[in-house]
Amino acid sequence: MTDLVFADEAPDITAKLLDPWVVMIVDDDPAVHEVTQLVMADFEFAGRRLHFLDAYSGLEARELLASRQDIALVLLDVVMESEHAGLDLARHIREELDNHHVRIVLRTGQPGQAPEEHVIKSYDINDYKEKTELTKRKLITVFYSALRSYRDIMIIEASRLALRRAIDAITKVYDSQNLRRFASAVLEQVAHLLGLEAQGLCATRVAAYAASHVEGRLKVLAATAEYSRLLVDEELQTLPEEVRIALELALERQQSHFDERHFVGYYRSSTGNESLLYMVFSEPVDAAARELLEIFCANVAITYESLLLREEIQDTQRSTVFILGEAVEKRSKETGAHVRRVAELAALLGEAVGMKASDVEFLRQAAPLHDVGKIGIPDRVLNKPAKLDEEEWAVMQTHARIGYELLNKSDKRILQLGATIAHEHHERWDGQGYPRGLAGEQIHIVGRITALCDVLDALLSERCYKQRWDFDAALDFVKGEAGTRFDPNLVRLLLERLPEVRSIYERYPDA
Repeated sequence: MTDLVFADEAPDITAKLLDPWVVMIVDDDPAVHEVTQLVMADFEFAGRRLHFLDAYSGLEARELLASRQDIALVLLDVVMESEHAGLDLARHIREELDNHHVRIVLRTGQPGQAPEEHVIKSYDINDYKEKTELTKRKLITVFYSALRSYRDIMIIEASRLALRRAIDAITKVYDSQNLRRFASAVLEQVAHLLGLEAQGLCATRVAAYAASHVEGRLKVLAATAEYSRLLVDEELQTLPEEVRIALELALERQQSHFDERHFVGYYRSSTGNESLLYMVFSEPVDAAARELLEIFCANVAITYESLLLREEIQDTQRSTVFILGEAVEKRSKETGAHVRRVAELAALLGEAVGMKASDVEFLRQAAPLHDVGKIGIPDRVLNKPAKLDEEEWAVMQTHARIGYELLNKSDKRILQLGATIAHEHHERWDGQGYPRGLAGEQIHIVGRITALCDVLDALLSERCYKQRWDFDAALDFVKGEAGTRFDPNLVRLLLERLPEVRSIYERYPDA
């Protein structure tokens, strides 16, 4: 198997699943604590034992409840430091702590102090028992009923939170990295909807011809909390041994396999991509649960495959734009690095002015098209090694209109944005630019950004008609033109990001 890269050590899933149920006994009689714990010493529900907390007054109970969020059941006496201490505590739990998850069972040795009908009606408790009627069998029944109810409430709550995460994430699933967050939220929700406590991960191995940048690698697409660190590529080192063996077996057999508490789903898409789902459960899983998990695995795989294809198309589109921009630059005997630097500088400023990440990416892809109209400028003008005369300058200025008319014919967003940039990147903040003499915010923000980036890089690049400027001299020129040639706010943002600007020139030097 190729490139199995995961985390350094196995998460201790068993220990997590077998954490005990936390039960608090609130009673001023130590004998009640001792007897209850003795009787329930061997009790187990859903593979989990019991852990008892002791409080001998309502005040002690309040302190414990304030410090813990994992108490499943409270066995509550009524009469302690006061005749209604238990009832006051019940109201405190529900109304002041706003805890509606914990199950409250009222136990009283003096039923006359708190009549059952009144208490059940007036207080949000889950059961009412007289101490004299609580035999071992009935106490066990109380525990089963209360803990089952608490478990189901927590499953619903966890499902609600997972659904919220999934809904929040679904609007952000525009690339394979965001798919991971979405699929992880859904994976947790699937486990909870099955009514089971579970941990696991979903992984995929992309066929060689599907997407070359990830071919043959096993990548984690989704993970529940215990495996969440496996979603960070840099930390993928080695799989937990039991997980590795299970996944290798599924890949070798090319089929799903399971036992009572483990499930490994295998799915192979029509293009040869393989997806795997590994889950470990606190209780045995039935056929219906396995079917749901297999459906989840298949759908995540199909979605991931579609996103990879879209990314390939976007990469091709991005490369085409750069090739076109570089072709124009080469015709004018300029380096192709110019369009890449303008693209990165524009993206830097786009982010600085608060553009959304998607809009910043569109700007990065469209900015290289700013001078595409130069394809319509004659060589004698484009490559003249001296200052242009009045007629030649008029011809050169037409490249803004030519570029706009060329790109505006398309209804694609990048080309429409490129059309705006081509048309307006020679407009000036003071209205003295061309081709339309726009001023201030009449100029589209992408035009203002590209104008600044284009001039800065032109100053820092060698041209047929000039030498390369010194970095500080170029910055001084830009600073001096703030409010006349350039949007002063953009100049300020640029000057605040000089380390990032220098980094761009280190990454994309002239050849």
